[in-house]
Amino acid sequence: MDETDIDALADAVRAADTTVALTGAGVSTASGIPSFRGEDGIWNEWDPNAFHRRRLDADPAGFWRDRLDLRAELTSGDPEPNAAHDALAAMETGGALDAVVTQNVDGLHADAGSDRVVELHGTNRRVRCDDCGATEPAGPVFERAAERMGDDGAPSTEFPPRCDCGGVYRPDVVLFGESLPETAISEAQRLARESDVFLAAGSSLSVRPAALLPRIAVDADATLAVVNFDATPRDDAAEYVVRADVTRVLPSLAGRL
Repeated sequence: MDETDIDALADAVRAADTTVALTGAGVSTASGIPSFRGEDGIWNEWDPNAFHRRRLDADPAGFWRDRLDLRAELTSGDPEPNAAHDALAAMETGGALDAVVTQNVDGLHADAGSDRVVELHGTNRRVRCDDCGATEPAGPVFERAAERMGDDGAPSTEFPPRCDCGGVYRPDVVLFGESLPETAISEAQRLARESDVFLAAGSSLSVRPAALLPRIAVDADATLAVVNFDATPRDDAAEYVVRADVTRVLPSLAGRL
């Protein structure tokens, strides 16, 4: 980790009117949450088509059976915020960070104390009725679903879980085959355009439309900083590129602010 770059980035953040952070899976892996892509990613173990919008429509019981197993894997060990989440929350509290835009659905930024969080892909903390749009905390619904699924894995008459209106509940996340929520992506694009410093941390910057946000920021004359173990497609446009652990870099940056 180049301390000189961290010093210079801290100076840029200090001088900025608006600083925005974009976070990806690399910010949550230190909390024990596996990434979805990459060599050890979830999608190497699970078939993404099992969680496609078409599967929910055609086989909601099968979708929910697999989703129960996936949720158990993603939340094993009761993940908690790590030093990277804490650092971003501290930066916001201290007035050095205006918002976090995240590709993650785990809710750990809010747990760490970040107040202004734009969740591009939704959150696994809620479920939403596919018919009326009503939302509920996810935990109790998943617990009831696990209890009501037949012992042999076959659906019961009360599975998959349904809303009072009769509609099937679904995780309040973006499924394969769905577009990002217009409100979230519009807010993220606006923040990118208004930022003086745009900090991309723990993201491969390879999945659109989130991957376009650094370019939007740069085109609006923002200073781009990329913190990621691996090279990204946006490194060439960045003024600062730090290839190191986000749980070391972000606390170091926050400590300077």
